[in-house]
Amino acid sequence: MRRNPTDAERRLWLLLKDRRFAGYKFRRQVPIGPYIADFVCHSARLIVELDGSQHLDSRADTARDAWLGARGFTLLRVWNSQLTAEPQAVADAIWHALQKEAPYDAE
Repeated sequence: MRRNPTDAERRLWLLLKDRRFAGYKFRRQVPIGPYIADFVCHSARLIVELDGSQHLDSRADTARDAWLGARGFTLLRVWNSQLTAEPQAVADAIWHALQKEAPYDAE
């Protein structure tokens, strides 16, 4: 998957890699238990899944999300078409998910 990413995966990785996204470190294609997460920010416990139409109403995805959620991860699912049509809205959604998970700093 790393060697042959989809256009959408390549586009999102350009946004997230090398701490380009507000300094948050993301990794791609990360094994977590029996699953492989598309993009993971471990410090925020956030997984961003980039999905195509094959994931529509997927029971396997529901079980996967529950398993990962039980281990403290928040999942953000983004449709490939949404990334293409509304890249800023996707970036905003990722930002808000990161802020929701960021630890409170009283300073």
